[in-house]
Amino acid sequence: MPAPTTTSPGQALRIIFAGTPEFAAFHLRSLIDSKHQLIAAYTQPDRPAGRGKKLQSSPVKQLAGAAGIPVFQPPSLRDARAQQTLAELNADVMVVVAYGLILPQAVLDAPRLGCLNVHASLLPRWRGAAPIQRAIEAGDRETGITIMQMDAGLDTGAILATSRCTIDEQTTAASLLDTLASLGPPSLLEVLGSLPAHQLSAIAQNEEQATYAGKILKAEAELDWRRDATALDRAIRAFNPFPVCFSTLEGERVRVWQAAPLDQPSGPEAPGTIVQTGREGIAVNCGSGQLLIRQLQLPGGKPLAAEQVLHARSGLFAAGHRFALPAEPAP
Repeated sequence: MPAPTTTSPGQALRIIFAGTPEFAAFHLRSLIDSKHQLIAAYTQPDRPAGRGKKLQSSPVKQLAGAAGIPVFQPPSLRDARAQQTLAELNADVMVVVAYGLILPQAVLDAPRLGCLNVHASLLPRWRGAAPIQRAIEAGDRETGITIMQMDAGLDTGAILATSRCTIDEQTTAASLLDTLASLGPPSLLEVLGSLPAHQLSAIAQNEEQATYAGKILKAEAELDWRRDATALDRAIRAFNPFPVCFSTLEGERVRVWQAAPLDQPSGPEAPGTIVQTGREGIAVNCGSGQLLIRQLQLPGGKPLAAEQVLHARSGLFAAGHRFALPAEPAP
């Protein structure tokens, strides 16, 4: 870890910011509005997006450009020229929030006080790409933000500060992202305001408690009705708003946005069978328990309350119809 003794508490810092999505932009905004000096913003290259596949700038690039901050978009930081450009900025510290590129040791060493990362979990739990979704999916009751001193490992650096929040039965990935986006910026500013003290009291992560939050794959979003209803509900909330859980009914792909486990045991019907419909939703038999679908989306339509869908397509969701099961993995 870089020696912190050359910076006085409360001193304004020369900061390089590295991030890409809206979550990162929340943190960039707090730094722009602070006493610190933003000398550069790094973000991923523009990507094709939308139906027209036009190149689209990241939220961080848009915000940095509007604030007059120089923007760099190297496809990789492993290139010696890109590393030299970054080093020549003479930053005190680099703040990394959901950047999406690996930082080689040369980059980690370039800023005088090293690189800090804002991570959306309570490390060492849920290192990796999808900590928000994996925490909900696993049924965690608590998560938060960790401010970490970066090292060469994957989210393995020493912990400088944490900020906690709860996860309840209504929490989705979208709502949790909003909560963490409000927790991160003040925690980051507090750490930067007394960075030497935080670096001196940094806590090494307990490797025995580490878990990995693997990248979300679209195939994971297919509902397997042989599972427990509570586990399916957690998956639906974890994958809202992306990639959104789905299942096939009578040849139609149905996306499930909101659901809830019922206080009912499994019935005699096969998993995936619709057992009842009504104003509250569509009850489906599961491997254990029953799941009530409350909001869904049909092909070509928008997400609607189950009651609205039933008015238009009651025949599709008739009791006894069965959602298809995913193909079982080969032995």
